[in-house]
Amino acid sequence: MTPLSRRGMIVGAAALAGTATAFSAGAASSAAPRERHDDRPSRAVVFRDVRPFGSAEAVDLTVVDGRITDGPAPAGARVVDGGGRVALPSLVDAHIHPDKTTWGGDWVSRKPASSIADYVEQDVELFKSQKRPVSERAYGLMAHAVTRGTRAMRAHVDVAPAYDLAGVEGVAEARRKLAHALDVQIVAFPQHGVVRTPGTAELLEEAARGGQIDFVGGIDPISFDHAMDEQLDLVFGLADRHGVGVDIHLHDRDEKGLQVMRAIIERTRALSLRGKVTVSHVFCLPGLSDTELGRMAEELSDLDISLTTVAPNESLVLPVGKLQEHGVRVGLGSDGVRDSWSPFGNADMLHRAHILGWVTDVRLDDELKHVYDVAAHGGSDVMHLDRADLKPGAPADFVLVRGEGAPQVVVDMPQRDLVVHGGRVVARDGELV
Repeated sequence: MTPLSRRGMIVGAAALAGTATAFSAGAASSAAPRERHDDRPSRAVVFRDVRPFGSAEAVDLTVVDGRITDGPAPAGARVVDGGGRVALPSLVDAHIHPDKTTWGGDWVSRKPASSIADYVEQDVELFKSQKRPVSERAYGLMAHAVTRGTRAMRAHVDVAPAYDLAGVEGVAEARRKLAHALDVQIVAFPQHGVVRTPGTAELLEEAARGGQIDFVGGIDPISFDHAMDEQLDLVFGLADRHGVGVDIHLHDRDEKGLQVMRAIIERTRALSLRGKVTVSHVFCLPGLSDTELGRMAEELSDLDISLTTVAPNESLVLPVGKLQEHGVRVGLGSDGVRDSWSPFGNADMLHRAHILGWVTDVRLDDELKHVYDVAAHGGSDVMHLDRADLKPGAPADFVLVRGEGAPQVVVDMPQRDLVVHGGRVVARDGELV
């Protein structure tokens, strides 16, 4: 049997501008971004000589208390020189697994695998072999994501008897260390199954009760756990009792996937969990006809059930535009990064936007702008965060890059010279500040 790749395994699982008022004109410059004052915290910052979305005219962007303002800069405001760079909204990773990563460590040689169970076994082997704790590995990856312009992420963290809650505790520690630079939601993810692995349900309960997680997860209730009602009743019951959300991995492409979707919709409605449920991957939707997709999308929109995609390939990427037309929130994510499943991944959401554009074969500027918007605003919509759209009142979360505008930036993926979170410079020239 030919060994399966991460992409092959996931695919095969089924078979198993309006911003001008925010700025005042400034002079162009090619100098590198430099802060004119010291590094003491300031409630007011002026980012001088930047070009929002690649505008022809360089302007000054004023931030007060972490939000963009169209008012005059207060006296004594700190000044950061943007050097004529393009300002674009920071990005959001709506689906990533930072607890599994080997980022920053020695090279790991992966072994052949032919089933999800094989990958799960290798997850455990890798976990036991790592000299660095989850907190250190996750922090390294999450900090790297910040330097690439990520403002927020939803982290899926394995919960199983093999790990106890070490992953949740490690990612929670990394979240605390990066609180100034990154907003993080944690999902307790039962990668080993909710029902098929005894002890997992109790750990999910403990994680939800302990207050360190924001969501409880699930995985392929029919094809992997072989217990749809039992899994979903347990997961939705935990969410209802403990006031957390739900985020379920669903890889099934056929009627099994649609059956699970209908069951998720039913439970979301019955428990009044509107706006608190996400389904990740959702490979059963891309193959639907426009009529079938429209009916499903209307139900999802009515209950504010959001979706995420990692753009694995042309046939399995969600039809983002069509879903958004019906009011469905759709986010983009990195998935796994250099873990036991795959040596690939880099937690760079600009690169993931590039991949989304590549697999959907976009060409036009408006299409490339939409790809950037999905990476920037799709995830913030899923996470119920304010959009960092550079408008007055928006969070001052943006990146400064050398370039011409979003379409060209999506294609060329330039270095993020300056990363700003809440009006604070958190990374410069690819390094965390």
